[in-house]
Amino acid sequence: MAKPKRGAGRRGRSSRLEERRQAESDTEHSKWLGGIGARYQPLSMADREQVHAAVLDLLETLGLSQAPQSMIDRVTERGGSLTESGRLLFPSALVEEAIAGIRRDVTLYSRRDDYNLDVSGARVHTGTGGAAPRILDMQTDTYRETTIRDLFDIARIVDLQEHIHFLSRPVVGTDAPDPLALDINTLYACLAGTSKHVCISVTLPENVKTIADICYLVAGSEQEFRDRPFLTIMATHVVPPMRFATESCEIVEQAVLNGIPVQLISAGQMGATSPVTLAGSLVQAVAESLAGVTFAWLVDPDASIIFAPKPLVSDLGTGALCGGSGEQAVLMASAAQMGRHYGLPVSSIAGYSDSKVHDAQAGYEKNLSVTLAAHAGCNIISHACGTIASMLGCSLESFIIDNDMLGGVIRSVHGVEISRETIAADVIRDVVTGDGHYLGHPQTLERMETDYVYPLIADRQTPDGWAESGSLDMLERARARAQEILADHHPVYIAPELDAKLRQRYNIILPTSCLQGAA
Repeated sequence: MAKPKRGAGRRGRSSRLEERRQAESDTEHSKWLGGIGARYQPLSMADREQVHAAVLDLLETLGLSQAPQSMIDRVTERGGSLTESGRLLFPSALVEEAIAGIRRDVTLYSRRDDYNLDVSGARVHTGTGGAAPRILDMQTDTYRETTIRDLFDIARIVDLQEHIHFLSRPVVGTDAPDPLALDINTLYACLAGTSKHVCISVTLPENVKTIADICYLVAGSEQEFRDRPFLTIMATHVVPPMRFATESCEIVEQAVLNGIPVQLISAGQMGATSPVTLAGSLVQAVAESLAGVTFAWLVDPDASIIFAPKPLVSDLGTGALCGGSGEQAVLMASAAQMGRHYGLPVSSIAGYSDSKVHDAQAGYEKNLSVTLAAHAGCNIISHACGTIASMLGCSLESFIIDNDMLGGVIRSVHGVEISRETIAADVIRDVVTGDGHYLGHPQTLERMETDYVYPLIADRQTPDGWAESGSLDMLERARARAQEILADHHPVYIAPELDAKLRQRYNIILPTSCLQGAA
């Protein structure tokens, strides 16, 4: 009976990995994109109905303060009212109508056909997030302020990571001289560095038209962008507890009117700006997010709207956010489950670690929260990669490492395929009465690439093989890969003539030399 040779599979696997790395920029999207979640359900049906009842009661009897006049007019025209103390009350019938009427067939497009995000049903997608003001520098291993160049470099790295499906701006360009320049350059750096779907925030309502105009130019026309929008605006439209952020609500309105998808985000902090209990924090976040969702729907019933309750957990001993906690993981999964309960496209935060470096703490914290959010069926999981230091920092290496982690999580969402072919009873008979092993069987060769997700950075060698290859730990391997991408990957996602036009019209900070690979 033939015995398989040890090491042959490893050498073959190493060769295939190198081929995949060389072809990254030309490969089609991962077959695992948009897997169906929602098997993990921390809330029972009775739980969800009780949460929903409490949400409707709060919106109808307590409401939210500081609504802009446009919102007041739209809501009161549909049966709402404004109290003497200035709180806008949302009738339950209106909220229910909005939930029923919001589009379910939302697609967040990329500028290439292979990473379009269908966010209907329980399809799961993972990406970046944050707006961290600091980065752990690869050269010095110390934190420094982030720049527009850092954002562009992250976009180039994300562009080649199979399991990072979208780029939600993970850092702030602290070198932008004013709010308009920040918004313009954030958009430009993201669009120049990746063709995947991009999410940004906008600082002032009057800046939305400029952002829209840039998108129309890049798309080729306003109608082409409206037909296939490759940008989402994230709006934290509330200041918990139960107050609107007036300018952010105006940004929501302008985004919808200009054909830009919007995320309606509530991010109260437990024990500080939301109740100390998980259930209370969930109820408040869902109520606040639904108030914004209802407003966006009133502006345009055909708008692409993402329901985004993102309640955050605090360490009540220190007051710091604790994104790696079990409480945060189950709370975000519960928020995603409420999105599934309503049948709405939903976004949650998961994957930001409290560790200051990408170490074992970062690994287990990230994996726990992303796994629960994915299995709860969250459509858009932001902060799923790269983010450390409780959203205050990130590192380039983390995007590389987390891509491997996300591959494993996404594969687990797909579960086990049961069919006559996969049960493989005939194959078992063939092998048992034949060679006695499956290594050379046609089914093994056919399905070893299609059924498995292989990591690019994680090490699966024997101890001797690992020693022979340099004894590098995961962080060292990720750093080398990040440096390789930054040296070699120079995509042209904004044509030179369009780039010149943008630079003539707007204050673009990123030098053209960066686009061409110069330091």
